[in-house]
Amino acid sequence: MKHPDADPLSYSDISDATERIAGRVRPVTVTPAERVEKPGASGEYDLHFALEYMQYTGSFKARGAQNFLRAHHAAGMLPDAGVTIASGGNTGLACAWAAQELGVASTVFLPTTAPTVKIERLRSYDVDVQLVGSEYADANAACQDFAATSGALTSHAYDNPLIAAGAGTLVDDIRTHVPDIDTIVVAVGGGGLFAGVATAADHHGIQTVAVEPDGSAVLNASLAAGKLIDIPVNSIAADSLGARRASQYALHATQLESSSSITVSDGDIIRARANLWKDRRIAVEYGAATALAALEGAYVPSVGEKVCVVLCGANTDPTTL
Repeated sequence: MKHPDADPLSYSDISDATERIAGRVRPVTVTPAERVEKPGASGEYDLHFALEYMQYTGSFKARGAQNFLRAHHAAGMLPDAGVTIASGGNTGLACAWAAQELGVASTVFLPTTAPTVKIERLRSYDVDVQLVGSEYADANAACQDFAATSGALTSHAYDNPLIAAGAGTLVDDIRTHVPDIDTIVVAVGGGGLFAGVATAADHHGIQTVAVEPDGSAVLNASLAAGKLIDIPVNSIAADSLGARRASQYALHATQLESSSSITVSDGDIIRARANLWKDRRIAVEYGAATALAALEGAYVPSVGEKVCVVLCGANTDPTTL
């Protein structure tokens, strides 16, 4: 297994993940949305949705959780104390689900501000749920303390090569449906999904667009600074896109020539989520709608471009639609 401080993620890491989790996650459904008129020009682009919110546990996180735990299980590195993780909700769900499949104990730390729907769903698994602090960083600190005293294996919501490589398996799934896809648009929290997707996409000559809320744009800020930095978090999508610091893997991936980084307003995120429900009866989290919000104007596809927006999670309260 690649050490967390080793070289940047590679396509071989993603190929290994594909073999490791084969048959253990749901292949993504990709649906053509429509031909969309390009703003300000005579022409259209092709829009597709990758419905990854239909994945086990309701988000893409199942891919990384399976890869992480299966790799450690194969290496005989799962301790009796099990696995622990800090999460805004989705990663905890995926970790608990993957651990339960292996018969491994799991302890998940969440901030008290995590959405009730995620907490309730998490408690449906065989898992010890701990609510600590008001932000992901608070839950993560408690998780680290628990791991140090219990001996539990620490997983991570995004900053781990096995987690990112698992997420990257999504790209070849998308290519099965749309082999000539030009661009994949993904939302970014800490950058696990983006790091995996951008690495795999670059291997195939596909562009990747990283989209963050204006009030939680840690990867965009790090790219501008040329190094990882911490930022305050304030966004409607902060429950899933609320990392104060991005991963080194994500920063490297966004520096690829095939990658770009943009930000969108909370207003655009809210509208994109509402429109998905109104027009298509798709209910997703604000974090998932962030990717689609990019097409409100922050990212303008070229005429004829084939664009796939990843709708990455749907653990949301439908009454807020």
